[in-house]
Order: sequence, then C-alpha cells, then structure tokens
Amino acid sequence: MIKSKFNVIGVMSGTSLDGIDVVYVTFDYKNTWHFEIKHAETMAYTYEWHQILKNLVSYSSEKLLQIDEDYTVYLSHVINNFIAKHNIKHLDAVCSHGHTALHQPEKKLTYQIGNLADIANLLNSTVVCDFRVQDVKFGGQGAPLVPIGDKLLFSEYDYCINLGGFANVSYKAENERIAFDICPTNIVLNHYVKQLGFDYDDEGKIASIGTINNTLLEQLNTLDFYKETPPKSLGLEWVNTHIFPLIDAFNLEIKDILRTFVEHAAIQIAHIIGNDNQKTVLITGGGAYNRFFIERIKCHSKNKIVIPSKTIVEFKEALIFAFLGVLKLRGEINCLQSVTGAKKDHSSGKIYLP
Repeated sequence: MIKSKFNVIGVMSGTSLDGIDVVYVTFDYKNTWHFEIKHAETMAYTYEWHQILKNLVSYSSEKLLQIDEDYTVYLSHVINNFIAKHNIKHLDAVCSHGHTALHQPEKKLTYQIGNLADIANLLNSTVVCDFRVQDVKFGGQGAPLVPIGDKLLFSEYDYCINLGGFANVSYKAENERIAFDICPTNIVLNHYVKQLGFDYDDEGKIASIGTINNTLLEQLNTLDFYKETPPKSLGLEWVNTHIFPLIDAFNLEIKDILRTFVEHAAIQIAHIIGNDNQKTVLITGGGAYNRFFIERIKCHSKNKIVIPSKTIVEFKEALIFAFLGVLKLRGEINCLQSVTGAKKDHSSGKIYLP
C-alpha cells in the first residue's frame, strides 16, 4: 500500500543566492493533497560560498566536480543543523534541489551541485534529489519544476508567479499546465544594487526614485527570448550574455537602471497574465516584498494580485521541492511534458538510501 502521509524536509537554493531555504513539512493525501509547514528557515551563505556560487559558470569541469563534493558536505551540515535545532524525530526523506551550476538544456546539459549520493549517508536519511537531469534527457528544459505543486497544492489561483532570481509563471490553459520563465528579475536588480553596497533594493525604494531610459527599455522588451513560445527557461549564462552587456553599454546611474529594469519586468509579467480583474495571481519569492515592483505590475494589469503569508512567500519553492520528492517516492508524475517540453510526463529525481 502506498503511503498517504509523509514527513519530509524540502531544500532549495536559488539563483538569487540569498541562502538555503529549508522546510519541514507534513503532506497528507485524502482525495486531494494537504500540507502543513512545521518549521521553515533560510540559512544565509557564508561569504566564501557566496563568492564560489556566484562564479560557478566560469569554473572548469574538474573544479566543478570538487565544488560539488564540497557543497554536498556543506549542504548536509546545514540540513543536519536544521534537524537538530528543531528536534525533528520523524523524517521520511530529505528532498533537495541542490544548486544550479549549469543549465543549457539545448545542449542536453543541466548540472545541480549538492546532489551526490554521499548526501544520504551524511544525513543518515533517504534523499530524493537531482530532479532536472531526467527531464533534459527526455528532451525537456528541465525547468520549471514547481508547476506540479501549483497544480496540486495551489489550484485556487489562476496564475502562480515566483519572483526570485527570475520571474516564472504557472497556469492552467484548457486541460494542461503551462509554465515557463518570464524574464530575469532579482538576479539583475541585486547585481546592480550591490554596487551601492546593498544586498537588495529594500521595497524598491531606490528604483522608485530613478528615471526610465526609454531606449534601454525598448531594447530590453524586444529581446528575442520574449518572442519564443513556451516551454522556455532562463539561466545566469543568458543574463551574462544578453542583459548585463546591454545595460552596461548605456552607462546609467544605478537608480535609473533599477527603475528601467523594474518597468521592463513589470511589462513582461503583465503581458503574460493579461488584464482581467476576475483573475487571481499568487505572487511569491523575494520580489513579493518589492512594493514598488508590485505597484508597477498592478499598473500594467488589473488582475487581482495576492501576496500570501510570509512562510509561503519565502518558502513555496522549498515546499514544492519537498512535494516533488514525495511524488517520486510514490512513483507518481512530478514533471509535466506540457511545462518542460519533454517527450512525456514522468517521475523525475534520484532516490538515495543511507
């Protein structure tokens, strides 16, 4: 008999590098899925790890393999500390995304560090991880993976948007789930505001006093990626190639870069969600706290924007990676063909036993 109740830890590290999100959550299946987040915490990266992860795309393959080993050990320490701190006794599995080092699905390449088999022994627990690799092998983008959670855990919303390093969207169209990366967001905003000595633009206050550069805005809005049809996904490599050189060529003040890029992202998001006051949009991720950014989205769209509880805002992705692991343990589909472009729906991820 397949289990219907699971106590699992979900672990997520995103491109914005604001830390490792860890949740302890109970899932219970009674005709539909129910969840309760018992504990949730973000563990900030050490300065050394922040610097290493920021530059992952520039390392040699040999260096990456060593970093993978070191990061797997580091990640296990973070998770073990979380388990000890919250005195967690009942644990069916740890379900971890790892951290994306390379993502070039068009070359059949995706690589997340922290997913080595050793982690099960280091945690003395069943581990479900490496959720992207199989999808890329099946011809998919390996991303986004969160939409199965949107479908089964947050079905009351018309659109689910996560504003992390990138803005991604998930929604139901006819009988399928559609999801894709919309545009870069915090990965660009944080990059520039760091030049002023801040980790992020608190509530968008700096962007709000900037001036839009209309020429830059137009060039951003006409990038080829926005003309492509889903499934499609973005990575740091794309930003390094297409966004930073374009912005830097204008030699603008930081506040004007932030103002222009916020407008660009708000336009791209509104273009996807439309302008229907009957539709609800759940917004999560760090960008949900950027009040100016949210105001600009509302300016371009009449859709009802919903900012949920702090726990869901900050930990929805970790929650859903925990859920992906549960579905894998049950042998159920956790990766949707309609979302990633893979040749079929499938149950993705690797299961490691201690």
